Amino acid sequence: MDRYYWGVDLGGTKIECAVIERNSDICVVRERIATESDQGYSHILNQIKLLIDRCVEQLGQRPQAIGFGTPGTLDPHYGVMKNCNSTALNGKPLDKDLMSLLGVKVVLANDANCFALAEAHFGAAKRVKPDAEVVFGIIMGTGVGSGVVVNGKGLYGRHGIAGEWGHNVIEPNGAACYCGQSGCLETVISGKGLERFYTEQSGRVLPLPEIVALAANNDLHAQATMARMSNYFGIAVAQIINVLDPDVIVIGGGVGNIDALYQQAEQAILPHLFNGELNTLIVKPDLGDSAGVFGAAALVK
Repeated sequence: MDRYYWGVDLGGTKIECAVIERNSDICVVRERIATESDQGYSHILNQIKLLIDRCVEQLGQRPQAIGFGTPGTLDPHYGVMKNCNSTALNGKPLDKDLMSLLGVKVVLANDANCFALAEAHFGAAKRVKPDAEVVFGIIMGTGVGSGVVVNGKGLYGRHGIAGEWGHNVIEPNGAACYCGQSGCLETVISGKGLERFYTEQSGRVLPLPEIVALAANNDLHAQATMARMSNYFGIAVAQIINVLDPDVIVIGGGVGNIDALYQQAEQAILPHLFNGELNTLIVKPDLGDSAGVFGAAALVK
């Protein structure tokens, strides 16, 4: 068995690699490099190889396997990437190309799955409930994504879309979503969705942190925006609990920093829950922007 496990977070602007000592879970090497995705798919592959070679030089040995967090999903039927916001990756057999280029086993998962894995193995879920069977990780930021971890392993599903919580329709005839549907959860409780609702109510265009601050200062439109967030969050999370019944839900992203989300969680969820009390732990993440690369490493842990 390899003494270390390796993870790479493949982002649109940067690629980051972390090498973690297997017995101690201590990160011994951590490096990053610009993605330069505008230069195309082959260039992205070359940047990844350059980064891995730098880490090999520091560590003095090559990996046997590398986990990659990606900005999209590998289609399990067609073997190519889909739904990537780094569009140069779409339609490409990324895992096969990486295995050929690097000469090692490669495991891929999208960024939300890596977030959930990181917090389950190294972060908040491990801290508050070390024996958790099911962990649900949510990223609420510009968009809404999520990942599911069961008994320490990511759940990916038949189509590779397990955890696509943000693209369930919660507001029929609501705002158009880039996925082609209308009223997806992402259009309602993402940062952009909340900002849009505030603008519709007030006529003013403000960033979310200012809206949150105004809500605390009795701005009625801002308070209505926060109430809408809590209401739809409660409905959508209750649906997840009714289906998966997770031990821990970890919420990352900019919207996940809003304290009202946690303060009002129980009263928002309970009316829609098939149970008389809420025992699921709902917590903020521990790892911040390190979650992607640590979650990628957990793919090969």
